[in-house]
Amino acid sequence: MMQAMIFAAGLGTRLKPLTDRIPKALVSVGGEPLLKRVIFQLKDAGFTRIVVNVHHFSNQIIDYLRENDNFGMDIRISDESEKLLETGGGIRKAWPLFNQSEPILIHNVDILSNVDLKKFYQMESRDMIAARLMVSERKTKRYLLFDDSMRLVGWTNIETGEVKSPYPDLNPKDYKMYAFSGIHMVAPSLFPLMEEEPDKFPIMDFYLKHCDKVRIEGYVKNDLKLMDVGKQETLKEAEAFLKSLVSSL
Repeated sequence: MMQAMIFAAGLGTRLKPLTDRIPKALVSVGGEPLLKRVIFQLKDAGFTRIVVNVHHFSNQIIDYLRENDNFGMDIRISDESEKLLETGGGIRKAWPLFNQSEPILIHNVDILSNVDLKKFYQMESRDMIAARLMVSERKTKRYLLFDDSMRLVGWTNIETGEVKSPYPDLNPKDYKMYAFSGIHMVAPSLFPLMEEEPDKFPIMDFYLKHCDKVRIEGYVKNDLKLMDVGKQETLKEAEAFLKSLVSSL
């Protein structure tokens, strides 16, 4: 079984005023809600079970899925209506809804890309890792740091000089720097470590806290086309971006 989680619980503050009346997941791009686009990308890749976490206007998402018969898939809701749990807490809360012997692909609802999700999910090394992060050489202020074997060792903000790492005195200049894509895969072996965390925690901080104990690796997609449409500026460019994805297939 191939299974995935779509992060759809965010408040969508960067998309205001649109998100004053609808959740970010139902914002339309190229005539289709973001949520539908991610669901169909997963469905076309062969995923059969999807968990969607909800918080902001949660009933709208639940009703939308019900009205569309879950698009013929096994789609389950992880309800965070009472308390937004951030990314790490959200994954842990959703865990009982999954087949607990298989990895989970995690996908932000506001990411459009040309990623082959089936290939990423089924890569040969998946049984030897705790998590795999899709990364690229995209320009940003914040980078993940990897050693020569692409094992995660830390994070840095190149503008402020801030560094996060379980390794003391780590120098970012000694490591490979890549930008995170919002697409990752979590293995069942990681969940016992999550039990030590509070209800609410960010998954990236969790990865950085434990990357010296378990193997968390990066996967570089050199021809990655990716757009974060979670903000007004990129929402306007998204339709042209979608056309570029189709033309490159």
